[in-house]
Amino acid sequence: MRKSTVTRLFIGSAVAVGAGIILAFASVAVALWSGSFVVDGHDVVDIRPNAGAWTMLVLAMLAVIAVIAGGIGGLVAWIGALLNTARLEDKMWFVLLLVLGLVSFGWVAMIAYVIAGPDGMANEGTGRLGSTA
Repeated sequence: MRKSTVTRLFIGSAVAVGAGIILAFASVAVALWSGSFVVDGHDVVDIRPNAGAWTMLVLAMLAVIAVIAGGIGGLVAWIGALLNTARLEDKMWFVLLLVLGLVSFGWVAMIAYVIAGPDGMANEGTGRLGSTA
């Protein structure tokens, strides 16, 4: 997978996760403010099943789907970056992506890869695999 494809997939996934999180917070906030939830102190004690509550429930489910899809897209982008950097002679980027991904900091490595990482497929047709120039 080319670096440009990995970059587009990673950025799209990050946008999907961000939009899902914002939509989830907004739908819960609107449901609270519209009176769909009956609150006693810090506890929700009842739900009023009105049209607004069902709309916010559907929006919250769409938010969850967006976050899950974004997470899967980010995983695919990470695997694509691993496969791309495995083709390089210098394995520093591969090891960085692999180790940080396995210890749950893959997003940090992916941001660094998107900004400054090499493309392992850039010189595929020239026979000079692994060259970053």
